[in-house]
Amino acid sequence: MSLMTREMERHPDIISMREQYDVAAAKPVVQVADGLTLLAGLFLALSPWIVGFSGITSLTVNNLVTGLAVALLAAGFSSAYGRTHGLAWITPVIGLWTILAPWLIRGEADTAATITTNVIVGAIILILGLVALGMSMTRRR
Repeated sequence: MSLMTREMERHPDIISMREQYDVAAAKPVVQVADGLTLLAGLFLALSPWIVGFSGITSLTVNNLVTGLAVALLAAGFSSAYGRTHGLAWITPVIGLWTILAPWLIRGEADTAATITTNVIVGAIILILGLVALGMSMTRRR
């Protein structure tokens, strides 16, 4: 770690900002949202096998990768929000991608099961991602 990086890590404004985000992340509503985001990410990752469309390779890989990404982001938000708040914008983008993926990924991905699963889980991830994003935009009053 360079000297400048170490000095920035100890800057009072950065320390105060991280403490503010950690306090906000300790609220029960935020903890529930983080937990639900983790579960939604895990469900998305496993959905091809749960719902039964694992034969559609491109969408299976897509849901596995994006679901694991959402789960990892949620784990980061719940354990170290002060350090991961800058990534909060990614979760709603993944939720939107999940909604659109059955139509945008070429192949036989647009079955009723894939569309229904991806739209519902994508909408949940999008909403929960907006909650996380909203927390990153809160300011101390």
